[in-house]
Amino acid sequence: MKKIIYRNPQEVENFDLKRFEKSISRYAKVSEKEVKEALKEFDQYETMHVSCLVEVAMKLIADKSGEEAAKEYFKEHEMWFDEGKFERLRRITGYLVGTLDRWNDAKKAEEHARVKHSVNSAINDAERLAALETQAMQHNIAYATN
Repeated sequence: MKKIIYRNPQEVENFDLKRFEKSISRYAKVSEKEVKEALKEFDQYETMHVSCLVEVAMKLIADKSGEEAAKEYFKEHEMWFDEGKFERLRRITGYLVGTLDRWNDAKKAEEHARVKHSVNSAINDAERLAALETQAMQHNIAYATN
């Protein structure tokens, strides 16, 4: 039986699928099969934080009823998040981070020197190649002078 953590890791309750479905059904018509499919990513965990359930519910509601309904669901359940704020996580040089504030100077330099790929189709391949070559030259010169 999966356990749900609310505020404190010592405060754990059994997960109730019917209760979860009922909380979603006020905002969107989602089948039990769809809910179970969405929860599969958490099968490997014995316990999970209630915020994970809120995020799953928001995705299901957004898919079925739109973003406004998902926002309403979040407003009802934002108490399970720290002050209702999400921290944006990005994968930078192999690390999941929200900000670079706690990185040391070497890691910040590595992030600054990395090749940033663009999906902008307005730049043709020749311009993109020239920009990458220039960036690589600057990167190599910076390491050669150190």
